[in-house]
Amino acid sequence: MMRAGTFISPTGEVYVDKKRHFWLVSFMVPLLAVAGPLLYMLSPNDVFLWLFIAFWYLLFPVIDYFMGEDTSNPPESVVPMLEADPYYKFIARINVPVVIGVFIFIAWFVSSYDLSVAGYLGAALTTGYIGGYGLNIGHELGHKKTSTDQWLAKLVLAPAAYGHFFVEHNRGHHKMVATPEDPASSKMGENIYSFAARELPNAIARAAKIEHQRLKDKGLSPYSLKNEFIQTVLMTGAFYVSLALIFGAVVIPFLLIAGFWSMWQLTSANYIEHYGLLRKKLESGRYERPQPHHSWNSNHIFSNWALFHLQRHSDHHANATRAYQSLRHFDDLPSLPNGYFGMFPVAYIPWLWFKVMDKRLIEVVDGDLDRINILPSKRDALIKKYQLKSSYSLNEVAA
Repeated sequence: MMRAGTFISPTGEVYVDKKRHFWLVSFMVPLLAVAGPLLYMLSPNDVFLWLFIAFWYLLFPVIDYFMGEDTSNPPESVVPMLEADPYYKFIARINVPVVIGVFIFIAWFVSSYDLSVAGYLGAALTTGYIGGYGLNIGHELGHKKTSTDQWLAKLVLAPAAYGHFFVEHNRGHHKMVATPEDPASSKMGENIYSFAARELPNAIARAAKIEHQRLKDKGLSPYSLKNEFIQTVLMTGAFYVSLALIFGAVVIPFLLIAGFWSMWQLTSANYIEHYGLLRKKLESGRYERPQPHHSWNSNHIFSNWALFHLQRHSDHHANATRAYQSLRHFDDLPSLPNGYFGMFPVAYIPWLWFKVMDKRLIEVVDGDLDRINILPSKRDALIKKYQLKSSYSLNEVAA
């Protein structure tokens, strides 16, 4: 009997997936969020309600640093079998009720205990991280073709109040990624706060527009339950109203904070994933196809286990339907110095982010201005600071 996680290709190549059981690390994220309230119930102390946040920003990046990176890939010959194994799909799917359950549990906790402002805020922000984690699950499932996976994706996006991501990401962001027209691709010189002010409203507007046009093209009414944008809005509304009715008005600020902080996690990811990278515009007026070098990549082990290889973002954008367990590392890609857990707080300090990433970006594009998605208002200053030149002038110098 063949051991679970061992795959034999039609040509006889044997592959043992050493990561198979480590994907269970993903459950640690929502379960750690529950630990704080449980400890508080045993011994009331606001510190417990901030433990998860400390783990997220301090412990997880340190673990990533010491565990290092994994550049191994499964052989292409076994990828069809790897993606057909129901074990991997089960792990992603079962995370949906786990995330929703944790969200509901902490809402109950907030309504059941007389928390201080600090404790209430810690519980709400912790829940926001779980909503953001749920967005990652929705991201993985939303790219799948089965109706089961797509509905599970919509369900897990509801607590984060970001269900429009289901429409916007697949049919908006993936189409326009690494271009100035994409609100979910950050520009060189753009800090995360300016990016958020541009990305959040424009992502909602783009999702609404995409669905409106899709249904109109089919001769259907855009104002019906066939509209997937409307579906997701109603699902979030039903979820939030239900919690408010069950647990009382005390959870309303909690839901608003948790919802916003969930969105902020996705905004943080979007900000770092394509910073400054630009696809070439062709003579036809269209952009070249997304390539692995149009995304920032990270092979840090722990955060990739926890986030279902989200950080192998380069392969994901080049091959959107590829399942998490078979996403690949490529040599010589734009690479982040740490995993997402470590890079988020760097992004929150603009001068530090620019110091870390601008020179890295310039190295990746070989100083070619034509390969940089640059903020127009900072263009002249950045060209002068880094002596950037367009590929045309570089070719003239070479000639």
